[in-house]
Amino acid sequence: MSGFFRPLDSEGRVAAHQQTRVSAFLVSAHGALARQSAFSLPARLESAWQTELNAQLYRETEIVSLLLRATSWAPDPGLGYMAVAWESAWYPAPIYEISDWPLAVAAGLATLAHAVHAGIRPAALLPVEANPNDPFVMALRRIEFESGRLLQAQILSLKGPDFLPFRDVVTSALERRHTEVRKLWRDMLQSVGIGARDSNDEKP
Repeated sequence: MSGFFRPLDSEGRVAAHQQTRVSAFLVSAHGALARQSAFSLPARLESAWQTELNAQLYRETEIVSLLLRATSWAPDPGLGYMAVAWESAWYPAPIYEISDWPLAVAAGLATLAHAVHAGIRPAALLPVEANPNDPFVMALRRIEFESGRLLQAQILSLKGPDFLPFRDVVTSALERRHTEVRKLWRDMLQSVGIGARDSNDEKP
C-alpha cells in the first residue's frame, strides 16, 4: 500500500477510481461545511465569528465547485454506503454547554471545520511525478492552500473572546472531531490502496 496516488498513467494523471473516491469524500466534507455555514448565518452580521462564517460559506462552495469540475469521475458502486457514513459524521454537533444557542451551533461547526482543514491534506497524496497541469492535481493543491487560510482564521476565531469562557469544552469537542475525521479519511484512503500517514494537527 502506497502513501501516494499510484499508479499514475503515462501522462502523470491520477487513476479515475482514486480521483472519484477522494473527491467524493472531499465534496461530502466541504459540502457539509458550506450547508451548515449557510444555515448558521443570521440575516444581519453582528459579531466577528459571524463575519468569518460568511467568508467560510463562499470558500467552501468554491472548493465543492472546483472538485466537481476538475475530477475525472468513474462509476464506484461502493460510494453509496460510504457516503452515508460520511454524511452521518458531519451531522451538526452544537456544544450544549454554551447557553447562547447560535454560539453553541457556531462552536460545533468551527470544531468540525478545524478538523477537516487540519486533518485532511489531499495535496500530500500527490507524488512528485504527478502532472502539475492536470486539473485534478491543480485542484488538490488549490484546496490545500485554501484550507490553510481557513484554518488560520478558525484558530483565531476559536481563540477569540466569544469562545474564551468555554475553552475547555471547545477543546474537548475539537479533539473528538479530529479523531473522527482522521479515522474517516484514513479508512477512505485505504479503500483505494493509499496508506495515510499520521500528522501532528495544529490545535488552537
